[in-house]
Amino acid sequence: MTRFRALAAAALSTIAAITVVAPARAGTDHLPIGDADLPETRTTSTLAPGVTVTSIVRGDTPADPDEINTTPRGPWVVKVLTIDPKRARGRLLSTYGPDIARTEKPTELVRRAKALIGVNASFYTFSASKDYPGDPVGLGIYGGVLHSEPTTDPTESDLVYDSASGRMLIGHLRWSATVTHRDSHRRLALTAVDHPPVVPDACSTLPDQTHCTTDGDLVRISNRFGSSTPKGAGVEVVLDSRGCVVRTASTRGTALAKGQSSLQATGSDAKELKDVVSHGCVSVTQDLRDERGERVPLSGNVSGVNGRFQLTAGGKIVVPSGSGPLFGRNPRTIAGKTDDGKTVLAVLDGRQTTSVGTTTDETAAVAHSLGLVDSMNLDGGGSATMATQDGPLNHPAGSGERAVGDALVWIPRP
Repeated sequence: MTRFRALAAAALSTIAAITVVAPARAGTDHLPIGDADLPETRTTSTLAPGVTVTSIVRGDTPADPDEINTTPRGPWVVKVLTIDPKRARGRLLSTYGPDIARTEKPTELVRRAKALIGVNASFYTFSASKDYPGDPVGLGIYGGVLHSEPTTDPTESDLVYDSASGRMLIGHLRWSATVTHRDSHRRLALTAVDHPPVVPDACSTLPDQTHCTTDGDLVRISNRFGSSTPKGAGVEVVLDSRGCVVRTASTRGTALAKGQSSLQATGSDAKELKDVVSHGCVSVTQDLRDERGERVPLSGNVSGVNGRFQLTAGGKIVVPSGSGPLFGRNPRTIAGKTDDGKTVLAVLDGRQTTSVGTTTDETAAVAHSLGLVDSMNLDGGGSATMATQDGPLNHPAGSGERAVGDALVWIPRP
């Protein structure tokens, strides 16, 4: 057994020894969902100094399968991970599987990162792409490197966390980037990072995209994206670690060596890329800003993930009203911070008779009741999972633990 595995085993065995179960006091620390007379219990376990997991069970009668979406009697089952930076010795970070494009179960992501515990995080491509299912749909920062830019979707909410300072930022970020040729000083605007570029419909039958007159995409692909860069029509320029051209191809799709990256272009951007970056060296600059327009600096300690809808801001509930599947009762994963600086990650089971799940309004109410002054709704549904190296602590909806694009994990300091 490795030293880390021994530490994890010791921590998990400690949980059983110090678990405390107590009924919640009505009107004070109970969840503000369902009928007021529902019984509620809370079980708090210590995973490591400053790191606790609280299990909340509200309601004690299984739901009628036909009433899961409407019943005021629940039940609801919630797992709440609380990290106190003043006492916890470790770091919280975002992580992904073998590469950006592939998915991995949260349990395996926790193991790969040598973490004690973690939760699923970003919305990701999932079933929309059989080739790149793990591709984040929105912000993705890992080890201080931006591998996925925020979208322009106003419902997107982003979380940026600095494990060195403990600072957490929640809001909708804005991103821009340019490619500049160092000799000619000509500039091209990047469309995205580590996403397959889209071939315009008007030019979908053109094998040579340099003949297309419709706007396409210009994307930077890192060697962490996948075993090869996205394949298809377009132009691809491979760059070495200094940003100098290694080779140019009239189609997309190649294996990148360590330190290499590539620029891929479709539509009219393909001709521009070929004209501007066929030789020499380029510089890529990125600009990431928060809602106030202030620059968000990136360092090796910074992680970032995306979600949909901010739940609380400045201690107030801010989730929008709406209809449709995303607003109805679902399993949920929440991330946020308390007024005294604690980080909270919570998973609510749903779509089950043993835990019905929450609407976006109910989710915001739960976040507020947990003391989260700023919080957001991460990916949920069948993805909602809190796991240790030994498996999920909750009961994910569906046939079992789902492979996801990334996770937020807590890694202890040796």
